[in-house]
Amino acid sequence: MNASTPDTSSQGLTYREAGVDIEAGDALVEAIKPAAKATTRTGVMGGLGGFGALFDLKAAGFSDPVLVSCTDGVGTKLNLAIDSGLHDTVGIDLVAMCVNDLVVQGAEPLFFLDYFATGKLAVEDASKVVRGIAEGCRLSGCALVGGETAEMPGMYAPGHYDLAGFSVGAAERGKLLPGTIRPGDALIGLTSSGVHSNGFSLVRRILEKSGLTLNDAAPFAPGQTVGEALMTPTRLYVSQVLALHREGLLSGAAHITGGGLPGNLPRVLPNGTKAVIDGPWTPAPVFGWLATAGGVSTEEMLRVFNCGIGMVLITPKPDLVMARLSEMGETPVVLGQIEAAESDTAAPLEMTISPDFRHA
Repeated sequence: MNASTPDTSSQGLTYREAGVDIEAGDALVEAIKPAAKATTRTGVMGGLGGFGALFDLKAAGFSDPVLVSCTDGVGTKLNLAIDSGLHDTVGIDLVAMCVNDLVVQGAEPLFFLDYFATGKLAVEDASKVVRGIAEGCRLSGCALVGGETAEMPGMYAPGHYDLAGFSVGAAERGKLLPGTIRPGDALIGLTSSGVHSNGFSLVRRILEKSGLTLNDAAPFAPGQTVGEALMTPTRLYVSQVLALHREGLLSGAAHITGGGLPGNLPRVLPNGTKAVIDGPWTPAPVFGWLATAGGVSTEEMLRVFNCGIGMVLITPKPDLVMARLSEMGETPVVLGQIEAAESDTAAPLEMTISPDFRHA
């Protein structure tokens, strides 16, 4: 062979030929920089692109802070996002699942990081997801300070991706929740926007059983397709809960996620107390459809879904809390009260009334 002729047969494989496109990852970072920059807040040091993100707690106004951290995902709701092509709001879901957990501990969300993994990076779809994350952060006063995009050929089916989030918040040492919860405290519910981000494995089975597709008109949401209605993002409760907590009006709060009211409300109760729910509420129509189309019992509905209540507040001052929530544009529901119980009670939650899903 002529010495001046390159021997292309001896050239090695490239990362791109192995299925990883570094340029696509760089393009995604550039595409999301404006959205991430819009979430910056006091305390953030630096921006995207470093090996780690720095946060100055003193600059954020804390004197004796306790850090609170949460991590979560969106679960199989991602399947609906992928199948429907609606990627814009799952990022809001991701943020909400984390920061709603932070705030019930009295913590102010400070910053957020995401993990996006896929087999082959589709920059446009991934950009929509991360812009949703940035919007969720903006709405909750939380900075999107970084994350990880992993392109892993062979790990995911074409077009599929996975999503996880990690959030850090802080509270002054003496202002964590729950505080002192006593018999006589009221239980006040904040409505959910729908199914939120739990129970979608059952939702997908019910959808399959019903014969409806994601593109069909939703029988429970006029003017929307099934896909659009089910992709309604999880509500963010940060501003409402923090405002009430800073006014000294809360003794506790519970984010109602997987496990529903029975699985989440007892988590914040001290020994010697129980939650008694005896106030009626009307679930959103989607829950009536799920119960009817799936033949799901009331007990199972309450165990799997939020059933229309996404956050429960515990307060010794219900009249004031109800008035403040109304000023915020909320439609709060008085669910019941805290009562005394045996310290070793096996029933920390009593429901003397259940929602009527037939009329939801």
